[in-house]
Amino acid sequence: MLFYKVPAPDQAMLVSGGKRHGGAPFRVVTGHGSFVPPVFRKVKFLTLAMLEAEVIETCVTKQAIPLTVKAVIAFKVGNDNESVVNAGQRFLSDQSQMSVLTGRIFAGHLRAIIGSMTVEEIIREQQKLAETALDTSKPEMATIGLMVDSLQIQSIDDMGSGYIESMSAPHKAEIRRQAQVAQAEAARASSMAEQDAARQQAEYARQTAVVQADYKAQIDKAQAVAAQAGPLAQAHAQQEVLQAQTELAERNAELRQQQLQAEVVKPAQAEAQRIRVLAEAEADRMRIQAEAAASNGRVALDRMIIDQLPQIVREAAAGLQGANINVLNGADGLGQIAAGLVSQGLTILDSVKQGLGDVVEQQGKGGEVETIRIQDSITDRPSK
Repeated sequence: MLFYKVPAPDQAMLVSGGKRHGGAPFRVVTGHGSFVPPVFRKVKFLTLAMLEAEVIETCVTKQAIPLTVKAVIAFKVGNDNESVVNAGQRFLSDQSQMSVLTGRIFAGHLRAIIGSMTVEEIIREQQKLAETALDTSKPEMATIGLMVDSLQIQSIDDMGSGYIESMSAPHKAEIRRQAQVAQAEAARASSMAEQDAARQQAEYARQTAVVQADYKAQIDKAQAVAAQAGPLAQAHAQQEVLQAQTELAERNAELRQQQLQAEVVKPAQAEAQRIRVLAEAEADRMRIQAEAAASNGRVALDRMIIDQLPQIVREAAAGLQGANINVLNGADGLGQIAAGLVSQGLTILDSVKQGLGDVVEQQGKGGEVETIRIQDSITDRPSK
């Protein structure tokens, strides 16, 4: 836009002319733009970027030993309006003078600080030297609108006097001694490493030989097994065939035994059982028939004897027919005689039964036909 000016992010725009603000000869614009009418206003830009100043200064120590000190200072214009105004009033026309002036300021402070220190203190405490120089230079730098970010001591030289070299000689000797010790230790370690390497190599060779021997033994064993694989396989196959044939023969024997059991033993046992059962049944039948025959014979005998009893009495009476018997007590006496005859007949009957009963029992065991024959003889006996 026409007449509208905008400063860069690392710049401050200084607008002069017009009313003054706070007694400043110009208006400070940062971070945004502003209208600047021509003719009535002038615009200048002041850098706010980081700048660098190098200092190479010869200083004398507290021991009157000259030293050349080289340092680098990093600085910039302050961010506040006051610092911008102070820097702008001093460096706006020639901003390169900021580095020159900063270097001169720090050179003076370094001379003063080093003059109060010994060489040993300067060498050992370089950080302290830099911090002291920063602290003493801040007020003076703020007056001209600058602020220091850092101060780095790059080198310290005794200008060929050899003081620093002499001061460092014991340390160098110690360093050399330590270096020699380290070198000897390194040599010893190297020797030990070489010995270890040799031992490891020998062990590796031994293990390699063992592995190779084992590998060769395995190969030889495998070859031997392979060479014997054919006969062994054939023998194993024959053994399996013989075992299978043996198992088949045992199975056939078992089957034949089962067949004999089914065809011969079982039928023979069944036939023997049948004959035994028939024999027992026949024996039971004959025993029952014999017992029945004996029972029937006794019943028939008793019946026969009873049937013959009147005949026996008659025979007894006939024997008394011609006898001269006197009856003394009349009817009672006659009854006694009759009773005697009957009693005699009964006695005779018992004797007959005892005699004939043994015959019937002995013959009854022989069968029914013999019993009937005895009965016929008994029946025919009275008719004789």
